[in-house]
Parts: sequence; C-alpha cells; structure tokens
Amino acid sequence: MALYVDENLPVEITDLLRQAGYMPLPFFKQHLEGSTDSDIDSVCQEEWRILVTLDTDFADIRAHPPSQFPGLIVLHLHRQDKHHILRSLSV
Repeated sequence: MALYVDENLPVEITDLLRQAGYMPLPFFKQHLEGSTDSDIDSVCQEEWRILVTLDTDFADIRAHPPSQFPGLIVLHLHRQDKHHILRSLSV
C-alpha cells in the first residue's frame, strides 16, 4: 500500500510504516513541504497514494471527497507531541 506521510508527522513514522509492510513516502522526499491542501490532493490522486496526516482539514469530506482518493487517514490524537505520536502508532 502506497502512502504519503504528511510533514506534520515525525519522519520516524515512515520507518514504523515500512516495518509494518507499507510503502510510505515522506513529503520532504517529494519536496512537498508547505504545499496547499489542493496541491496535496492532486499529488495523492495522480500517484494514487493514501495520505496519512494530522491535518483535520482532510477530514472534511465535502472538500476532500473519499471517492477521489485511494484513502485519507486523518489521525485524531489528544496530544500531538513527537513522543506521543510515535508511541501511539507503534502499538
């Protein structure tokens, strides 16, 4: 499964996902840092990659219709510090 890991997540997430058998690609590898949501939409659609993000804007199905993406994973964590994110996703 091909994934894009948003810049708002720790880069270590790509290692965790890779170890779990996924094909993650961090945004910095594609030079997508600071891109608009619509640019991110376009890249995910063109490359048919699932977006993994903390950006709750992507949870708005009116702005980002699920039928246009292979998947959108929006993480809702009560804390967003690096240690908590890594601990939450490695369980």
